[in-house]
This record gives sequence, structure tokens and C-alpha cells, in this order.
Amino acid sequence: MINGLGLGSIYALVALGYSMVYGIIQLINFAHGDIIMVGGYVVFVVMVQLGLPLWAAVILSIAVCTLLGVVIERLAYHRLLVRMRRACLC
Repeated sequence: MINGLGLGSIYALVALGYSMVYGIIQLINFAHGDIIMVGGYVVFVVMVQLGLPLWAAVILSIAVCTLLGVVIERLAYHRLLVRMRRACLC
């Protein structure tokens, strides 16, 4: 039951992220899964390779995923939204 609640919570957070992004920019960000996977991998690598505790690995993972999200937004979504707005105004 605990595992089910944990997995359901993760699914709920992913769904919340999809709905928030879609509600704001009317585009679905399919990079959510990739960013979540990078976050899990960062936690694993930091704990195994650097030997840091779980709380430190999670904080570092949050920082890495935040930076990755900002980079993806700047490189992909910002340009796409600018082009969409220009096309709608013409």
C-alpha cells in the first residue's frame, strides 16, 4: 500500500506538471519524463559515486533539473512561443 501511494503521488505530480504547462502556454511539454529521468539518475550517481546522503542528492537533483528545465524553456519553448505569437498577429 505504501508503494502504491508513493507511485500514485509521483503520477499525480507528473500530471499536475503537464496540466499546468498546458494551461499556461497551450503546449504539452513532453520533456517532463526526460527531466524526471535525469533527476533520478542524478540522485543515483550522487549517492553511489560521491557517497552523499539521500537528502543532499535530492537537493542537488532538484538544482540540476531546475537548470535543465530553464535551458529547455529558453532554447525550445521560448522561440516556439515567439514564432506562434508572430504568426497569430499577422
